[in-house]
Amino acid sequence: MSRILVVEDEREIADLLVAYIERAGLQVLRATTVSDAIMMHGQAAPDLVLLDIGLPGGDGLDVLAAIRRRGDTPVIMLTANDDDVSKLSSFRIGADDYVVKPFNPSEVIERIRAVLRRAMGTSKPKRLSIGILEIDLEARLVNCHDAKGQAKRLNLTPTEFEILAHMARYPRRAFSRSELLEAALPGSEAYDRVVDSHLSKLRQKLVGAGCADVIEPVRGVGYRLWVEG
Repeated sequence: MSRILVVEDEREIADLLVAYIERAGLQVLRATTVSDAIMMHGQAAPDLVLLDIGLPGGDGLDVLAAIRRRGDTPVIMLTANDDDVSKLSSFRIGADDYVVKPFNPSEVIERIRAVLRRAMGTSKPKRLSIGILEIDLEARLVNCHDAKGQAKRLNLTPTEFEILAHMARYPRRAFSRSELLEAALPGSEAYDRVVDSHLSKLRQKLVGAGCADVIEPVRGVGYRLWVEG
């Protein structure tokens, strides 16, 4: 069952969308603010996001940009903004479709289905296998295979998972602290050095699972994931 994240602060509109989406046999998640939307996208890994532009706590385009920094989750903008600037900005950032309010709920459902079909035809792997590491991006699980070939699951925080998954997409590439911070906590005002704390705990968990210390510091840059095999 596909999961749809509805990001809409107007309760009546959100309730209407939820009713139609559930009737179509899809699972629904809800968020009403920019921060909640970014957090839920990272934690729940929805298959598609319906996204309003005017939201409490910021702009829906900020949510879209954060989603695109993380990956290719399909996004349909659902907004009262009918101006060309909003449309062009949305598509340039990476929106897959754009629906203007007021809308026909049945048409929105068909657009969701169409975008999901396109996404399934061009979907990227949901699992990354890099040497002794196996990362399930959809279930948000990480297994580490020790020297005996036995798999041990790592108990990671959402931030630790995002950092590891981002590095695993580009193994052996050196990442700056700011890059890792943006990948794991988009829009965060935390200092870059916060990454050192998360990386320290992540590396300890990897070693504790019976794996070599596969994340190594790169002097003058930051960190990289180096897995043999």
